[in-house]
Amino acid sequence: MNPRELACTALLAAAAGGMPFAAVRAAIPPALVAGMRVPSLAPMIRKVSPAVVTISTRQEADQHPFGAAGSGVIVDARHGYILTNAHVVDHAAGITVTLKNGRSLKARLVGSDAPSDIAVVKVDARGLTQIRLGDSARLAVGDFVVAIGNPFGLPDSATAGIVSGLQRSGLSPDDYENYIQTDASINPGNSGGALVDLRGDLVGINSAILSGSGDSTGIGFAIPVNTAAGIMRQLIEYGAVKRGQLGVSLYPVTPAVARPLGLHQATGGLVSQVDPGSPAQKAGVRAGDVITAIAGRRIRSNTDLRNAIGFLRVGAEVNIDLLRDGRRERRRAILADTLAGGRAARAAPGSPAPVDRGH
Repeated sequence: MNPRELACTALLAAAAGGMPFAAVRAAIPPALVAGMRVPSLAPMIRKVSPAVVTISTRQEADQHPFGAAGSGVIVDARHGYILTNAHVVDHAAGITVTLKNGRSLKARLVGSDAPSDIAVVKVDARGLTQIRLGDSARLAVGDFVVAIGNPFGLPDSATAGIVSGLQRSGLSPDDYENYIQTDASINPGNSGGALVDLRGDLVGINSAILSGSGDSTGIGFAIPVNTAAGIMRQLIEYGAVKRGQLGVSLYPVTPAVARPLGLHQATGGLVSQVDPGSPAQKAGVRAGDVITAIAGRRIRSNTDLRNAIGFLRVGAEVNIDLLRDGRRERRRAILADTLAGGRAARAAPGSPAPVDRGH
């Protein structure tokens, strides 16, 4: 690529990233090649990478006695809080955090939430570098992102790509999912590491890859930072996640079901049952209603509805947009604590994709 083409690439990067070119220049100071300014990710990565750590675990003897290694992100340097994946610290009898400068610190588990695959560990140390939290709600398909972590035991590694998709779910029927899909390579050891935008703001926690071999195939998944931060706050405050419950059973909206309901598309969640005394019943939701949105989030499937509720905490007040007898209505519900069955919304599980979380 000649210098003129490189310069054009910088302009395209600015446009695709949804920010003025001046902002990209501020995030990525240009270098000079053949007298022309071209973009480089190096300054941003130098700023961010000290906040990305290697997490090693000593496993319980009856699990994986040889230990495991993943990544983590320092999000609160003052208190020593580090975000990572729940599966990175699963069954850990001991946790060690290694900083970019090689310093090793003993860590303790603050809390872990397997359904969202988020965990928080804590170290007692000074001189830590934290990352700035971004806003994953502002991401768009095509935005440039960088994954930083510990792939294959190689610390301080970075790969670049774009956001390939948003609100991905259905990878595991028992989990709460709202993934960012990216083609930035995520490999074994990247789990728990940082997905950052061109400003160096944290937008996701790398979690899984879609692969039959266990290696990156260009389809990786990260937990949005807005979701991770909400889970983190509950883990720090309670040591566990107090998920709100709505109290409905759902039936899939297939094309055959959509037509008699007056729906133009097979989207939404068809309420087949409302639990007595549940928030849904108190809000006036009935069997036969089609829920189309929760808290402003569009509901395309039963999985979307389960995830939308599952990421909200007990006591949250939410708008429920629904279709009843061809009319659009809005109800308001206050999510309750665990109901009978312990689920925000119950539905028959789908077939999980071949997702690798073992890294």
